[in-house]
Amino acid sequence: MALVKKVLVVGGGIGGMCAAIQLRKQGVDVVLVEQNPQWAPDGAGITISGPTLRALRTVGVVDEVIRRGGQWTHIDLCAADGSVMVTLPMERTTTAEELPPAGGIMRPVLAEILANATRASGTTVRLGLSFESMVQDGDGVDVVFNDGSRDRYDLVVGADGVLSKVRAVILPEFAGPRFTGQGSWRAVVPRTRQNSSIYMGKTTKAGLNPVSATESYLFVLDRREGLEFIAPDQWPHLLAELISEFGGSIAEIRDGLLNGTLRHDRIVYRPLAGHLIDAPWHRGRIVLLGDAVHATTPHLASGAGMAIEGAVVLAEELGRRHFLEGALMAYAGRHYDRARLVVSASARMGEIEQTGGSQDEHRQVMLHAMHALRAPI
Repeated sequence: MALVKKVLVVGGGIGGMCAAIQLRKQGVDVVLVEQNPQWAPDGAGITISGPTLRALRTVGVVDEVIRRGGQWTHIDLCAADGSVMVTLPMERTTTAEELPPAGGIMRPVLAEILANATRASGTTVRLGLSFESMVQDGDGVDVVFNDGSRDRYDLVVGADGVLSKVRAVILPEFAGPRFTGQGSWRAVVPRTRQNSSIYMGKTTKAGLNPVSATESYLFVLDRREGLEFIAPDQWPHLLAELISEFGGSIAEIRDGLLNGTLRHDRIVYRPLAGHLIDAPWHRGRIVLLGDAVHATTPHLASGAGMAIEGAVVLAEELGRRHFLEGALMAYAGRHYDRARLVVSASARMGEIEQTGGSQDEHRQVMLHAMHALRAPI
């Protein structure tokens, strides 16, 4: 008999969808609510590390992700002028040696793949909906939604992102994510390189990762003084300015920004923030997942991966334990150290980039974390 019979997942992002899929495999009645009526994320490309591909294999969608995305086996670390300083082979992930060591895909494509799998799992999906209140007791959680409907659940999973409304219910004292001092720029561009490529400037980092057979996405991390708003119509000019120190393939992209051949709607900017909440990650019958509890910067390309792994671990522990409290404690116990590694190593890499610090230390932090994440979940 399942430990929980009826679960509400709040948030239809990557982690929430994976949690719903994995719980449905156990026969749990799952309702997923997502406030975006279109269920379509903004964004350009997303990098999928080898460990994340392994987790997507567990979810059951890795073949389609590989088919519709791009993969690589090496990383070119380049100087600002575009010359390759060193080419690093990617280690394949333990217990997943048959999968590519790394890949990339358009974020909307990944969302579509997971949305189709979520519906196919039998999850009840309610779009354009959020909740007004949650009140729990020892036996369940009473939820009132913003359309006036209400229901009762054995467990609520808060997978509603970095500004989680569910988190505010159980951790009202949490001050929120901390701005890291960097902004993240992304743009979809033609694929011109086989490998993943990283370019190190003075205080700006740029890179190119394949997301399909014909496209890559450019990512740029720059130093920022604060969370100032940047109007989208300024993005092409500002991005071109940011990458002006780079040569090689990045210089060709800059030309496209300046002459208008790179479409404005293929550029995304956001300031970077992060946090890691100490375990446990639940209060009673309400538990947090993904960015709601461990938001990271993109330096290790593992934010989405941690949400997917968290969903897998949460479902596994709910399926193998006899008591709910023990399952939720075990979920955080298994997942905490991996999440902490990603958050802390990513933060350190960002600090090095902002201060123009040691590129050797930057490389060592990255390689150590990538190697550690290869280990089984």
